[in-house]
Parts: sequence; C-alpha cells; structure tokens
Amino acid sequence: MWSVTQKTEELLFQAEAGDESAVNQLMERYRNSLRQLVRIRLDKKIQRRVGVSDVVQDVLVEANRRFQRYLDNPVMPFHLWLRQIARDRIIDAHRRHRCSARRSVDREQAMFSPPGHDQSSLQLASILKDARLTPAAVAIQNEMARRVEQSLTELEEKDCEIIVMRHYEMLTNQEVAAVLDLTEPAASMRYLRAIRRLKSVFEQEESKHRWWNRTSV
Repeated sequence: MWSVTQKTEELLFQAEAGDESAVNQLMERYRNSLRQLVRIRLDKKIQRRVGVSDVVQDVLVEANRRFQRYLDNPVMPFHLWLRQIARDRIIDAHRRHRCSARRSVDREQAMFSPPGHDQSSLQLASILKDARLTPAAVAIQNEMARRVEQSLTELEEKDCEIIVMRHYEMLTNQEVAAVLDLTEPAASMRYLRAIRRLKSVFEQEESKHRWWNRTSV
C-alpha cells in the first residue's frame, strides 16, 4: 500500500535543498496510498457526505503546510508522517459527523470501514483457519471475507487497530512499532495476541453460522 523506495529519500533530499517541484512530487507519490487509507478508515456512512478525494486533498494541503517542520525534525519516515496527518483528518471527520456514523469515536472504537470483502480479508481468513483458502465459488469467498470483517469490528480498539495496520494498510512490524511508539518485540507480541483474539471471535462466528444453517434446514 505504501510505496517506500530510494526515490522517496532522493525527493526529500532535493526538497530540503529548496526544490519545490520535489515537494509536489513527494505529495503526489502518496496520493493513491492516502486514498486507500481513507477508504479503509472512513466510515461508509460518512463517505456519503464527505468525499474520499476531498479528505485526501485536505491531507495534502496540511502536509504542505507542515512540511518544513517535518524536514527540521523528521521524527518518523515520511509516509508514516503523512499517514498520521490523514488519521487526524479522519478522526475530525468522524467527530463532525458522529451522529450519522455507524460507530462513534467517543466510544474509542477502532476506525475501520470494511473495504468490501477484498483480498486482505481473504488472506486474513486463511491465517485464522490455518490453511490456504482456495474456494471455487465467489459467494463462498465473499462470505468468508464478510465474517473476517465482522469479527474485526467486535474486537477491542487496540486489537482491531494493529490488525488493520498490518493486513489492510500493509505496514511492517517495524512501522507499526514506530506508529504506536512501541519496541519491535512489543509490537510483534501485541499483534500475535490480537490475532489469537480475532481467531477466537472468528471461530465463534463460524459456529453460529453452522448452527443457523442446521436449524434452517
């Protein structure tokens, strides 16, 4: 999801030397990544009122405004810095529209808007089932992904958050540790615990589904 290459470092170096075109290239380089992040994180009901592209544009404007401060004190990699600004904007949008949102940030629940049964959900399902998913029917795939996404929304905030960062935002353990201000071993342990809790919820969801199918016959 986040393109991190030597080119980013080169553009940062050029921007620090005063090259304004390098700043613009940096921002455009991550526009699509920011768009994916907003789609994942912004509640679907809010997306009917606030366009994803509008939020992304606000993020880029704010990033431009703060850019010199980042150059003066680059406390984290550039893409994680952009991500943090985006998260702040998404939180603001949830607060402004919390009356119509499915979940309120006041309840301190994770901001996660299921992306519509995408490959990330299926890959996560394969981890939870301890086997590679190879269902032939699209309907079966969609149902499996739906159960994963439903299970995620039932987790506590910190568990859902780290799983979404790892499996939907595709952040590495090192990047997650930097975002959460944890050591890498601590971030890894939190992730493993979250996966265990998600697996428990997922298995309960599957049991309910099987029971419903038996009673409906």
